[in-house]
Amino acid sequence: MSCRHFLTLKDLSSDEFRAVIARAAELKHTPALATRAEGKTLGLIFEKSSTRTRVAFEVAMNQVGGSALFLSSNDSQLGRGEPIEDTARVLSRMVDCVAIRTFHHAQLEAFARYSTVPVINALTDDFHPCQLLADMQTFAEHRGDIAGKRVAWIGDGNNMCHSYINAAGLLDFELTIASPAGFEANAELVAAHSSRVHLNRSPQEAVAGASLVVTDVWASMGQEEEQAKRLAEFAGFQVNAELMSYAASDALFMHCLPAHRGEEVSAELLDGESSVVWDEAENRMHSQKALIEFLLNS
Repeated sequence: MSCRHFLTLKDLSSDEFRAVIARAAELKHTPALATRAEGKTLGLIFEKSSTRTRVAFEVAMNQVGGSALFLSSNDSQLGRGEPIEDTARVLSRMVDCVAIRTFHHAQLEAFARYSTVPVINALTDDFHPCQLLADMQTFAEHRGDIAGKRVAWIGDGNNMCHSYINAAGLLDFELTIASPAGFEANAELVAAHSSRVHLNRSPQEAVAGASLVVTDVWASMGQEEEQAKRLAEFAGFQVNAELMSYAASDALFMHCLPAHRGEEVSAELLDGESSVVWDEAENRMHSQKALIEFLLNS
């Protein structure tokens, strides 16, 4: 039995990406339009902690009449104790969709190969595609179509950065990435999107004329031991009012949260008028609801 998975943004076509975020906006304004999912169960396997992702999935399923079953790292350890393909085969017979939040992207891919129900990437060390659905929905709400716009990524070349690279290719915007030496995005991924993605060591040059400026924490989950080193390496890469002054006058600021005020972003900016992080966070629920609807009906 074949089914659609959502492991990276590349699992959607450009038209499908746009359709999902348009549907998310529609469901946000008119929740009653959602396709009902009575009797449907979403399995959540989370080996990494989460607030927004878990709540967004659980509330989304509840609002359409379905249910969500949460399994933490204490309940299910992917590939440890039971082969990952066996876990996938069993859960596929009990739930209608699975969202996995784990460390290694290869584990997610292995699960999907043996799953007969849709598998969603709820975050891996390599990609965080669900967040990009919310980010692009949020930009569209505030500024319209992102095609042809300039976007700046400031900071670590991490899973969020990688997902922005994929989004640039699918939605046709220009992405400039400014990262300290040694913390760059995956070189192969950058090369594959060279017509849309550019590298620049200078945060000021990267944000010049940008309509959207995005950052993330300097030390992600699993990198806590590197915190002190990263604070030193990322000095000068904080997004603040001074840096935003180089961007377009109506530029938006986004952050997937949780944010460390005073580190990757100033408190003034995070809570300021150009910041749309709270809309961005809320839209996780609407965009994930639209995604689940898309996958269950594909």
